[in-house]
Amino acid sequence: MSGKGALGNAMGGKAALAAVPRPALVLGFAGLIPFLASTLGVWIAGYPQSLAALDIQLAYGAVILSFMGAVHWGLAMAGGPKAMSFHRLGWSVAPALAGWLALLLNPIYGLLLMVAGFAGVYFGDLRSIAAGNAPAWYKALRKPLTIIVIASLASSYGALVVRL
Repeated sequence: MSGKGALGNAMGGKAALAAVPRPALVLGFAGLIPFLASTLGVWIAGYPQSLAALDIQLAYGAVILSFMGAVHWGLAMAGGPKAMSFHRLGWSVAPALAGWLALLLNPIYGLLLMVAGFAGVYFGDLRSIAAGNAPAWYKALRKPLTIIVIASLASSYGALVVRL
């Protein structure tokens, strides 16, 4: 074994996270607090508070999906007029539309759409990094955040399924 634990490998590794600028690292991980707190609320709160926690999680997820897409709009703007393609800008608005649609659906389907949305954004980010359109350290940040967000959403889905 390389000295990294299984968690270190799953989370991107300490060395890779060390390359992430400190403000992005701290604020990125702080952004997980509403996901984790609302998941806890979905599991432990009684009815109807557990549904309120789910609504909070879905609303926050929609906001964060929008933010994740906006990152790519900003990267395209920073790249100058030649970077402002329909492909890049179209990709940047797709997460906001997915988040909005997730809010309109039955929460069970909304959670599934959010999981797919966060996974899709992550893989889009990887393509953007590989193309040189985003900094290399972005992968080290996005990987653990995406794993935790998807696990949080999937856990809330599990709570709903168990209670039905």
